Amino acid sequence: MQANELLALAEQFGSPLYVYDAGKIQSQYNRLSNAFSNVKNLRINFAAKSLTNISILKLIKKLGGNLDTVSLQEVQLGLHAGFAPQDIIYTPNGVSLEEIEEVAKLGAQINIDNLSILEQFGAKHPNTPVCIRLNPHIMAGGNSKISVGHIDSKFGISIHQLPHILRIVQNTKMHINGLHMHTGSDILDIGVFLQAAEILFDCAKNFKELSFLDFGSGFKVPYKADDIETNIEELGVELGERFNQFCKEYGKDLTLAFEPGKFLVSESGSFLAKVNVVKQTTSTVFASIDSGFNHLIRPMFYGATHHIENISNPDGKERFYSVVGYICETDTFASNKKIAEIKEGDILCFRNAGAYCFSMSSNYNSRFKPAEVLWHNGEAKLIRQRETFDDILRNQIAVDIEL
Repeated sequence: MQANELLALAEQFGSPLYVYDAGKIQSQYNRLSNAFSNVKNLRINFAAKSLTNISILKLIKKLGGNLDTVSLQEVQLGLHAGFAPQDIIYTPNGVSLEEIEEVAKLGAQINIDNLSILEQFGAKHPNTPVCIRLNPHIMAGGNSKISVGHIDSKFGISIHQLPHILRIVQNTKMHINGLHMHTGSDILDIGVFLQAAEILFDCAKNFKELSFLDFGSGFKVPYKADDIETNIEELGVELGERFNQFCKEYGKDLTLAFEPGKFLVSESGSFLAKVNVVKQTTSTVFASIDSGFNHLIRPMFYGATHHIENISNPDGKERFYSVVGYICETDTFASNKKIAEIKEGDILCFRNAGAYCFSMSSNYNSRFKPAEVLWHNGEAKLIRQRETFDDILRNQIAVDIEL
């Protein structure tokens, strides 16, 4: 979206504000789909945790996508958005057997990532189709906090425990209809991805009733000009051809599934915030905005980079600024970054704010969560109202204690 369009939305809806470009989500969905056009059965499961707004989920469904969920509540949101139960896969981590059984009652595809729950669920529900999440023991991803396929990861069942898995399946007579892996985020080297895929293919030979293989996601998107990203088109050609070859060896056309979140929605999102104060110290110029890590935690939590533009003065002379928030502790979005000259009252735009931004927001410091807007064909639609003080109080119960 252009600076003038975003500036108009900030004036219309106030700040801070999340804006999502529906056209960008559609183009990313089509790009992934086209990259794997050589595969007969492709299933794109949007990672709901990246952006759970109901309107976004409805958009994904309209594009032809399915849903990847990690909690009972995300499954319920998916059903509320119109997804059929069979179009939702549920891949929790460390949850109770009771929650998994609740999801099974709703009809979603169950994906289990530990031996204990696999055996318990299989013994009680042998006829319920189950997918198994395997850990391929491959280090992938550019950040240790989001690399989940290595040997010390809490996610998935080790491929070295495959004999134990097979004993559980044999003893319980459970129905395994899928295998899943996810190595992490920000994957650049598709060779690493293909290496993990070979591990999954090798494991799949041990299961005779599979209907799909889920290769996770973790595709890297560009966060700034000239940034590098996963070559989806090359991956589509190489993995697609290898997948088709495996299906012939397996004797059945399986479905190839992915669970992209960031890839589909990250670049669609813009976060807008107003500059409250420009503060000069002995060595730094701070631009303090009307937000903080309560609204956008990724820079503080992951060290993530979000390109920042001054959309109130896009052609201004560049100066060096540290952009900080209003939270009462270290709250820095960017340090010593070149940005067009900033004045108090200007609107700054944080790019790539579609994934894991609003969904990780909080009410820390008792601040309100911002509004969300969906931009489609030149029209803005409010898809979440800005919170009010009533929302802060909604579930609190005031109790007077006599001292």
